[in-house]
Amino acid sequence: MAGRGDPPEGTPEGLPGGDDEYRAVVFDEAFVRAAHLQEYSARERMGEHALAVRNRPGPIGRRGSGQALLLVLLIVLAFGTAVYLGLRNPYQPPPDQRAEPLRTTVVPLAPQGPVPGGDPARLFARSPAAEYRTGAAGINLPVAARTLHFSEGQVVTALSIAKDYLVASSLEPDVLAGQTVRPARLLLDPDQLAQFDRSVSAPADDGRHAVAAWVVRFDPRQVTVADAAPRVQGTLRFAETTPDTLDVTADHTFTYALRPALQGPGTDVAASLFTVHRTLHFRFDRDDLRMHRAELLVSTVEAGPQACGADTGGGLRPLLAGAQVPAKAGPTLTDPYATDRPTAPALCGALAPAAQPRP
Repeated sequence: MAGRGDPPEGTPEGLPGGDDEYRAVVFDEAFVRAAHLQEYSARERMGEHALAVRNRPGPIGRRGSGQALLLVLLIVLAFGTAVYLGLRNPYQPPPDQRAEPLRTTVVPLAPQGPVPGGDPARLFARSPAAEYRTGAAGINLPVAARTLHFSEGQVVTALSIAKDYLVASSLEPDVLAGQTVRPARLLLDPDQLAQFDRSVSAPADDGRHAVAAWVVRFDPRQVTVADAAPRVQGTLRFAETTPDTLDVTADHTFTYALRPALQGPGTDVAASLFTVHRTLHFRFDRDDLRMHRAELLVSTVEAGPQACGADTGGGLRPLLAGAQVPAKAGPTLTDPYATDRPTAPALCGALAPAAQPRP
């Protein structure tokens, strides 16, 4: 008689293996679940283009471990690359550099005869300043262009700061009248403020603390400005000196109409012209451009008519209409209206007659 699991007629003879071949194989639930091929159900096989079997993913634990290991390797590689590039970065930020002290030169120009006087408008019309523009309109910005390491916008900013300083130190009425120096001071690098303050409070003709090298101002006890619109002409030039600094050179001539101070009401006193030729060398780093301030490196001033022998560190001392002093200079005459930069400094210069108003 056949067993419970055998066919009625018994196990066929001659088939390979029979019960003996699969007796050791146990198709338990774990074996079926681990199979990579799984037969679709009858309902699933009825679908169009259905396959007979589906591929089953491998064990979840093994796949997840492999992905986690790969992710860790990528993170380590990215971190190592960032550290390597950071250590080898050639564009390190520039070291913090302090501003240099200003070097000053002030040269008085003595007249060769009596100082011409008259009405301010007539004096301007008969002087080399007749074609000059008035006030800040005479300080024109050049066409800006980018440099190797500075953009066009940064160049424009440097030129604008230089112009602002020229206006604040040479054209501001309260500065000219000796009432304040604050407009110019606000535009200076903080490292130069101590030198500036000492130049104002205790000026000296020592090449470092001449107040006239910082600002143009007159002693209100001696001089008053007769025309509120000085005549101005000059140039601004820029150049990149290092990858982190931009230099601007300002070369301008300012002509002022002055009268003696403390005149009584109704007094008609002749005015005279006073000419100041300023050459200023500015330097800007990126912090200066961002903070709208300047470092002033060199200031050379030629101004007249003035008497020779006066202490130029203490400020400008104009000679007014009708004044006359002997010139204590060599044979070379100095014209403050010349467009070239001042030459070697001297204790005193001779004011060229052509720089004075015509009779």
